[in-house]
Amino acid sequence: MKIKWVYWASTALLAMLYVAGGTMYLSNIAGIQQAFAKLGYPAYLVPILAVVKLAGAITVVWRFNRALTDLAYAGMFYHLLLAFSAHINAGDGGFVPAIVGLIALLISFFTQNAARAKPSPYGSWALVRSA
Repeated sequence: MKIKWVYWASTALLAMLYVAGGTMYLSNIAGIQQAFAKLGYPAYLVPILAVVKLAGAITVVWRFNRALTDLAYAGMFYHLLLAFSAHINAGDGGFVPAIVGLIALLISFFTQNAARAKPSPYGSWALVRSA
C-alpha cells in the first residue's frame, strides 16, 4: 500500500511539472523562445514541446496504453537529461526542476507495476537488479 502512495505522489509531481511547463510555454511563447536561444536550442521547438509536455503528462497519469506510457517515460527522461545539460552549460542555475523531474520520473517509473493493474514489462526494480 505504501508503494502505491509513493507511485502516485511521484507521478503527480512529474505530471504537475510537465503541465506547468507546457502551459507556461503556451502562455509566453516569445519569452520562452528567447530563453531557448540562450540555451542553444531553436525557437521552433517551443510550441512543439508545449504540446508534447501536456500530452506526456496526460499519458503517464491516464495510462490508456502501456506501450505509449513507456514511450512517454522515455521521452521525458531524455528531455529532462537535455534540460539538465543545457542549464548546466548555460550556467543559469535553472537545472533544479530537471533534477526534481528526473527523481520523480525514476520513482514513478520503477514503482508503476506495484500501483497499476496492468504491469509494464519494463517498469520494475527486478530489471535493474538482474542487470
